[in-house]
Amino acid sequence: MHNPHRNAIDRVVVTYLAALIIGTGLLMMPSATTTPGGISLLSALFTATSAISVTGLEVLSVGGDFTFFGQAVILGLIQAGGLGILLLTTLLAMLVAGKVGLRLRESVAAEAKSSHIGGIRPMVLRIIGLTVATELAITSALFLRFFLHYDEPPGGAFWDAVFHAVSAFNNAGFALKSDSLAAYATNPFVCAPIALGAILGGLGYPVLIELFRHYRMPLKWSMTTRAVIVVTPVLLLGGTAFIAAIEWNNPGTLGHLDWWGKLQTAAFQSTTTRTAGFSSVDISQLHSATWFGIDILMFVGGGPAGTAGGVKITTVMVLLAITWAEVTGGTKANLFGARVAESAHRQATTVIVLALSLVALSTTVLMLDAPELGLDRVLFEVISAFANVGLSTGITSGLSGLSQGVLILAMVLGRLGPVTVASALALRARTIRYELPVERPLIG
Repeated sequence: MHNPHRNAIDRVVVTYLAALIIGTGLLMMPSATTTPGGISLLSALFTATSAISVTGLEVLSVGGDFTFFGQAVILGLIQAGGLGILLLTTLLAMLVAGKVGLRLRESVAAEAKSSHIGGIRPMVLRIIGLTVATELAITSALFLRFFLHYDEPPGGAFWDAVFHAVSAFNNAGFALKSDSLAAYATNPFVCAPIALGAILGGLGYPVLIELFRHYRMPLKWSMTTRAVIVVTPVLLLGGTAFIAAIEWNNPGTLGHLDWWGKLQTAAFQSTTTRTAGFSSVDISQLHSATWFGIDILMFVGGGPAGTAGGVKITTVMVLLAITWAEVTGGTKANLFGARVAESAHRQATTVIVLALSLVALSTTVLMLDAPELGLDRVLFEVISAFANVGLSTGITSGLSGLSQGVLILAMVLGRLGPVTVASALALRARTIRYELPVERPLIG
């Protein structure tokens, strides 16, 4: 029996994997890297996966080990991953045929978390327009700074600006310098546009579009928009305070800066921690407590249907609403003035359980493979891969092929989403013709 939802999920997986294979092949070409004869299959696959999943973990330096062609391939994979492979497929179908088949519309609706199948065409155009406009604005701001302040030649300044703008809005975290953005740690004219791009991309397309339409009418905002708009500043400010408090006197991170530089750097790191992956400090020098706090921020991530990773703000908020209802004796979970649909209860619980299971399993494998690294570094690396963040304590390139393969799998599953992957691998939906007797187990 035909299952259109299964067909849509299969299309997501197949298209994603096809783009990943093509990107890997291009990066293996000798012209893509400065290494004579090209790079290994594992290095190319890891880099392509990190780019298309907009993660940012690196086994090779983008600025040092890849040529302009290789950097352009990486940038293309970042843009494709950020927009969504299915959106690009839909746009191509529009250009060729002038229309989209129902199955493809269903696929894009699933990717964009939209239930309005008839509105796919304007939705795709809005997403593309929003992406291009934002990236152009960030590019312009960065170009002026790189060209006028850092005296870069026009061509180099333009490429640096374009690369970092696309990487920022798509929350990829790839940078052209080996120390990421540490050289610009206290320069607000570089860090602010990049941070703003990461925030906008991390809010999610549905939230941005709804804000554009009803920015003066908060009462018309959906539960998703309210959750993302309220929680995002809380996470940003909370992360800033947390990082600044622990790292204030750490000579390896914030200790050598003045008070304003410390606050600015902590704020930037808090912003990019939640999926962008840029770093303005040496992550390996952070206190282990800071690593753990960043783990939590990375795991939560940003808004749904955007360029951010993690389990998403809305997932965590639904789980908290369910918990609050149970603790207070309520019968329904309410969130921002509305009742949470019971189907969302199951979805949020499933996402969290699958995510925690993947993180736990991946961490276990890496710990067995490289016990000398310690739990805190390994857990940080695994969550960064799963949440598509890209921050690292510096252990990525030194990992074995097995451990890098585990991270590749974590990045792929993190990008596609636990629910999407589970649906693709699950049996077709079937009607339950009977129910088992109800019994209540003891809890706790």
